[in-house]
Amino acid sequence: MRRRLYLMRHAEVSYFSHDGTPVNPAEVPLNEDGRSQAREAAAALAGIALDRVLCSGLPRTLETARIVAPDAHPESWPELREIQGGPLSEIPPDALEREFVHAFRGVIPNDARFLRGESIGELFDRVLPALARLVADETWHTALAVLHGGVNRALLSYALTGERMFLGHFEQAPACVNVLDLGEGGEWIVRAVNVAPYDLLHLAHRSTTMERYWEQYRARTP
Repeated sequence: MRRRLYLMRHAEVSYFSHDGTPVNPAEVPLNEDGRSQAREAAAALAGIALDRVLCSGLPRTLETARIVAPDAHPESWPELREIQGGPLSEIPPDALEREFVHAFRGVIPNDARFLRGESIGELFDRVLPALARLVADETWHTALAVLHGGVNRALLSYALTGERMFLGHFEQAPACVNVLDLGEGGEWIVRAVNVAPYDLLHLAHRSTTMERYWEQYRARTP
């Protein structure tokens, strides 16, 4: 029987303060909407026996994991932290919107840098060995990993292609769940992507997460 990995994105956070100032992503907690989303995900996963629960160790993943799997003891894997962007203040104003909104568009080359910070290749360099380490441990049958939008895109892309190919058009809503099954030969089957328990048909909006974050930044910046 195949092993199953429930791959989640952390629930909603507020990356910008009321005046548009970026909040340190290494410290930002869930907001009230995020806690509600996490509770909906907990209800969807209720009754599923989880052998392991992983997170990146960043507060937004740890808080989500504790709400979704309250009886578990989440393991922190720092190599699964989100792709690191550079300071927004160092991106020319006439390029900022394009680089922000299009950060996850199309098939992104390994040498491309996320907001002039960490490259896609550097992201693969740390997340794929972590995935291999998880796969090598045969003691688990069902696991939950609460991670990040960029990390999830990298893992989903690898599961589908078997290559270091980053498919940016995988949308990852806050607190969404992806369902991946792992066969004995190491092949992945992607059963579901971007399932948001609080909005199954994604009726709330048609914007991407990066588009919404850009609107938040622009609305609060003079």
